[in-house]
Amino acid sequence: MSRLLDVAKKAYFTVRRRVTPAERTLSAQTTQPTQTTLPAQTTQLPPTLTTRVHTKKVSAIAFFKDARRVVTGSWDCTVQIWDVEKRALVGGPFEGHNDYVDSVAVSPDDRRIASGGGDGAIIIWDVESKEMVFKPLVKHTGRVLSVCFSPDGKRLPSGSWDETVIIWDAETRAVLSTLRGWGAVFSVAFSPDGQKLAHGSLRSIWVWSLIDNAELLFDIDGHDDWVSSVVWSPDSQQVVSASHDKTIKFWDSSNGTQIGRPCTGHTDCIESLAISSDGSFIATASLDHTVQLWSTKSHQQIGQPLEHTAWVLCVAISPSEESLVSGDFGGNLQLWSVENTLSTAFGMNSSYVVYFAHRCKVKLGRNLYAEALSDADKVIELNLVSYLGYELKHAALHGALRYDDAFEAFKTMLSKLDNASGADMQKLRQKYVSASEVLETAVRRAIPVQLENTPLRLINTSIGRLCNRDAQINAFIESTEYKELLSPSIMHGPLQMEPVKEAVAKYFSWVMLSHRWEIKEPRLHDIQGRDIYDLDPVGTVQKLQKFCKIARDAGHHWAWSDTCCIDQDNNVELQQSVISMFIWYHYSALTIVYLSDVPPSSKLGALANSIWNTRGWTVQEFLAPKIVLFYQSDWTLYLDHCSRNHKQSVNIMRELEHSTGINEWALVNFRPGTRDAREKLQWASNRDTTREEDIAYSLFGIFDVNLPVIYGEKRQKALGRLLQEIIAHSGDITALDWVGQSSHFNSCLPADISSYKAPSYTLPSLSEDEMQNLVSTLRNTVAVELASNLYTLLENISVPRFANARLQLPCIAFPLTQVRRSTGGDGDKCFTYEVKADRLQDLLVTTEDKLVQFSPVWRTRQTFLLVRPWNRYDLGLINFADEIEDRPGPGSSSDDTLGGYPEHSEPATRELRLIVRLGQPFGALLLAQQWGGEYKRIASDNNIIAQVRDMTSVGGMMDVRMLEIL
Repeated sequence: MSRLLDVAKKAYFTVRRRVTPAERTLSAQTTQPTQTTLPAQTTQLPPTLTTRVHTKKVSAIAFFKDARRVVTGSWDCTVQIWDVEKRALVGGPFEGHNDYVDSVAVSPDDRRIASGGGDGAIIIWDVESKEMVFKPLVKHTGRVLSVCFSPDGKRLPSGSWDETVIIWDAETRAVLSTLRGWGAVFSVAFSPDGQKLAHGSLRSIWVWSLIDNAELLFDIDGHDDWVSSVVWSPDSQQVVSASHDKTIKFWDSSNGTQIGRPCTGHTDCIESLAISSDGSFIATASLDHTVQLWSTKSHQQIGQPLEHTAWVLCVAISPSEESLVSGDFGGNLQLWSVENTLSTAFGMNSSYVVYFAHRCKVKLGRNLYAEALSDADKVIELNLVSYLGYELKHAALHGALRYDDAFEAFKTMLSKLDNASGADMQKLRQKYVSASEVLETAVRRAIPVQLENTPLRLINTSIGRLCNRDAQINAFIESTEYKELLSPSIMHGPLQMEPVKEAVAKYFSWVMLSHRWEIKEPRLHDIQGRDIYDLDPVGTVQKLQKFCKIARDAGHHWAWSDTCCIDQDNNVELQQSVISMFIWYHYSALTIVYLSDVPPSSKLGALANSIWNTRGWTVQEFLAPKIVLFYQSDWTLYLDHCSRNHKQSVNIMRELEHSTGINEWALVNFRPGTRDAREKLQWASNRDTTREEDIAYSLFGIFDVNLPVIYGEKRQKALGRLLQEIIAHSGDITALDWVGQSSHFNSCLPADISSYKAPSYTLPSLSEDEMQNLVSTLRNTVAVELASNLYTLLENISVPRFANARLQLPCIAFPLTQVRRSTGGDGDKCFTYEVKADRLQDLLVTTEDKLVQFSPVWRTRQTFLLVRPWNRYDLGLINFADEIEDRPGPGSSSDDTLGGYPEHSEPATRELRLIVRLGQPFGALLLAQQWGGEYKRIASDNNIIAQVRDMTSVGGMMDVRMLEIL
């Protein structure tokens, strides 16, 4: 066997080393490669380019993915990169081999090339730097005849005359495996799926599995001479081999069975083989001085041979299938137009259509829409009755954003399918029509969902006109975005609803304006039916124009301003707008805050001092939106802060926190609702509104309440209705914590929002150690049964109810036993009284009301009470609504007075903890009984802080009531 192998090697080198007169001439030349020359016209199809690229034979060639550059290897020991469009050397020469370069390969990312040489070394080069990535890979003991990258670029197999294939880690240069066959390895090729490797040697093709460890699947004894080249079909189902026996054969990659008959026609050894990216044809290079194309379907030759003047040693097909390059023994590179070659071979038959259709798809995949459109038009020209060309044309036009033309191409495609015969064509048409109808229905359904939280009127920022809902929808239907959605580019797969919803939401996104009203703001009647950009740009009109332009430049079609987008004379629309305004700001894509009194280049602090920061409506206008940008008077960004959202600016949010009293968490993450009512009321306590009722109406969205808007009802009634709704909805009695004058709406409510300016009175809390010590003390002094009865009574008492301006308040009552005027106070304006109440420590009360003085000696018919409003938090129960909040709240605080507690092992612990809490100071209300048995609150200028005299007597002395307060 070894003698036979030696004979084979000698025969091979005899063929490879034959020297022709042309070679002798070339070997004597020492000049650099010549300039590019165009070939003379002959009866044969000429190449589009012939250029001498090496001083010795071109032994290897490969295309980059960009289809413009090729890398060549030569027996002059160099590697070069050529731009075949510019016809220029763009990389190299790469010099590092000590002997012939027999093979080259390009990595999938086009960033590296590999070369194998007669010196037994493999070199990986960095394309950009033109340097070696690392030292040459040297393990082979013979010439490296072939290299290739794996599909992911991480592995590099090399085949050698030493009868081995080595698989290298292309990133670490480590040897991953060594495969040993029989005979020199002329060619190696990875399957496109990366799972198999094929190599060719003497008469045979070897196929290996690389899924886990390298394992030989089978070898095929399929040729009569050396297998010089192997390639895979794009689907990895076939292996194609070319041999010095002048044949090309096709093999089933799963079992090695031959497929069809061989391709025959060459008159000398075949040295190289390449396959098109769609797998429809192959090209072979031969020592008979020709390159030939073959159909992979029929295995027939395509057209006439492409001729060289010397042996052709290598061939490659561009990924776009537009070009074919071949290298010969004379150091020449020839470039051929695949289109021209196929045109000459096929003329106008269907095979040519298939080529252009595939090339069009390749260009679509590379986003080359103009070139793809040209190929689609050629498909149409070659087959006028087929739907295929119009399908491709639609895709190209859609990609080029020419949606009107794309839709026309789509309709033409459907008409071609109408005229096509066969059940398959009709099914295809129905598929397209059904998908189109489903898509349009989906778009139509997405519109009202998106408009549900959209303002009633918006300004179209493109045309400057005010539009109602119908006009907004009509603008969308006529828009490029709508045509893009309906252009059925995605109909080959399942309809995806999310992209539809996202596209509709993006189109209808709007920008809100928050600003301080000025004199002569443009109203609805001033802009209706007019282009705002055509109005005289002075004063507040210029503000509106600038706002709309900024919204437009930010990519938004719609903008809203409260000055002109609400019909102030329509009470129904006005009420709907007031109730919905928080929602509009919340769902806006952007809210622009215009600070007309903040000059350009202002420093930190200017926002805090702006009059905008004192207005009632602006509270919800910066709490509700997710994205806010602050603009100075010249419409430049505040502090030159160029982020997309000023709510992400730590400096701006801290400035607002300090100036408004609203904590930074709420500024960024605010959630509407009645929770933490007292805190929210304090936020608005120092705000002003032009119309007195608006101080309440501007808080509707913040508290998420839905109440009628009744301009003319006055401030006290508007505020009273709001507070009544808050307490009735939530049972939160913290809104009763205020100082000042009582409201005519209900005496337990303040007359003005400013009564909430003072921070809520915070009672001193007990540490857990203090609590446990007091509980231990009470165990010996308090009857457990009495404590348990009190706990049960308070646990089951009804929550506060508020309706028709009457408050039903659960409380613990302490009757007054003495009221005596003190010598302090402000005379006739304010009075201070010494007050004694049953079971409470004595205290002072300051009020503008003149109280009836009495004592146990001088009694009065009117009953006065100090009451402790009952708060269920004092039971120590966990408020589960608080548990799901993202930030600490009253129910989740670690404060002993408010927090929830774990289970207690000792009996009556929770009841005794309640007694301890009831023994602590509390905020009391002073009530006076009325003629009908109801009570009224007597307002105080200070918080009334009371405390029981003796904690140990709490359990049996508590007077728990439900009082009705007017």
